[in-house]
Amino acid sequence: MDPARVAELERRLGYHFLDVSALEQALTHASYANEHPPEADHEPLALLGDAALALVVTDHLTAADPTASVGVLTPRRAELVAGARLARWAADLEIGALLRLGRGEDQSGGRARESILATALEALLGAIYREAGLGAVRAVVGRLAAW
Repeated sequence: MDPARVAELERRLGYHFLDVSALEQALTHASYANEHPPEADHEPLALLGDAALALVVTDHLTAADPTASVGVLTPRRAELVAGARLARWAADLEIGALLRLGRGEDQSGGRARESILATALEALLGAIYREAGLGAVRAVVGRLAAW
């Protein structure tokens, strides 16, 4: 991984990774892992990051509007955790340039594919959660969402 790009990603996230291998895994798509065994892909971290993201966003929304009904809060949360929004945040962070993709995925435009970018961002959040806990995820998401 390019140290300058990693440093820029960390600056934009407002978070410094202590475990570079966790960052590497978060940026490793299944297509790369399949071509480079025994590399692990980012799917488990993405699952963890998705859960942490949902919790942070739900906590923020219920604290910001404690009298709102679930019927009002649920679509607000869905908008904030939607793949399109996550992909925009990932693009703003320039995650695509750091992704470890298999040859075919890379050649077919995977670095700009919404689903890949969104999943990579979730994986980064999962790695942050695993390394530093929910408070660190809350700070990163707050920075990305600008709340």
